[in-house]
Amino acid sequence: MADVTAAMVKDLRTATDAPMMDCKKALTECDGDIEKAKEWLRDRGMAQSAKKADRVASEGLLGFKVADTFTSASLVEINSETDFVAKNDGFMALVGNTAVQVFTTGVSSVQELNETAYETSTFSEYFTSQVARIGEKIEVRRFVTLNAGVNGAVNGYVHSNGRVGVLVAASCDSAKTAELIAPMLKNIAMHAAAMKPTTLSYQDFDATFVAEETIGRIEAIKTENEELARLKKPLKNVPQYISMMQLTPDVMAAAEEAIKAKLLADGKPEKIWANIIPGQLARFVADNTTLDKELALLDQNYVMDDSLSVAEALTKEAAKHGGTAELVEFIKYEVGEGLEKKVDNFAAEVAAQMA
Repeated sequence: MADVTAAMVKDLRTATDAPMMDCKKALTECDGDIEKAKEWLRDRGMAQSAKKADRVASEGLLGFKVADTFTSASLVEINSETDFVAKNDGFMALVGNTAVQVFTTGVSSVQELNETAYETSTFSEYFTSQVARIGEKIEVRRFVTLNAGVNGAVNGYVHSNGRVGVLVAASCDSAKTAELIAPMLKNIAMHAAAMKPTTLSYQDFDATFVAEETIGRIEAIKTENEELARLKKPLKNVPQYISMMQLTPDVMAAAEEAIKAKLLADGKPEKIWANIIPGQLARFVADNTTLDKELALLDQNYVMDDSLSVAEALTKEAAKHGGTAELVEFIKYEVGEGLEKKVDNFAAEVAAQMA
């Protein structure tokens, strides 16, 4: 059996980034053959990954890649078992490289991604080797690529903590407008990351969901008002509705008639009603669309100018460039959303590994 020298261990560690003792063991098992030792380490990494398959990876990071021309962008989520590993330089590099691979290959599934060519082998082999180096269960959970289409633009944003990311796509009147509004789309993505809308427009809401939310929200305000009344504080307005979906032409007509009746009862001259009614109707809409402002991106107050909705802000920005733009899609990822986070008994896990 060949002697395993410190220099050989150093060379294998440099080539694989595997732990020092693993490199020494690999060289001992492979009689000093560095190429066989690399294969041994890779196979060991695959075996370790298989042993970790039933463990929950609910931490991790998001990776993001956007075309220089803002015609496409990709967002990827890679999960790890612990937040500690998610802060590891090697893990962060893995996330970045995966985002670039998804973007450049245009794949639509993890299986397709694994089969793509990467460096001198496949992406699957590269990913497995990185998992072996990092030392815990890591997996590509999901990814998406948005393509702008003709006269369209795509941009996105991943928050500094790497846990919330958004892609947004807009359709414009011209390629010039699409190019010029790209920075605005990044701002809208930042808005969405902060405000966490769940849908693009109120038109996407399910009618049953809106009906149930209406009952719940109105009852909650009534209960809150009981406490405010006890404390002799101003009461909150109790709305009739919570979404533009409910504000049919008949509802709006009835609201206008109610405003007119109030103006008449208050003795306001009819000749000035035309100046008052539009503002009163706008207030009625604002008071009765709270669900939209909370959950629908286009209807939320834009964080950089809360006098405008997101839709209005985008329209204004496009008009500055002599064109038009409409937000047509957005995708928001949050690390671990929908996953049940496992609570480990650390002492028991260490004991199991020592057995």
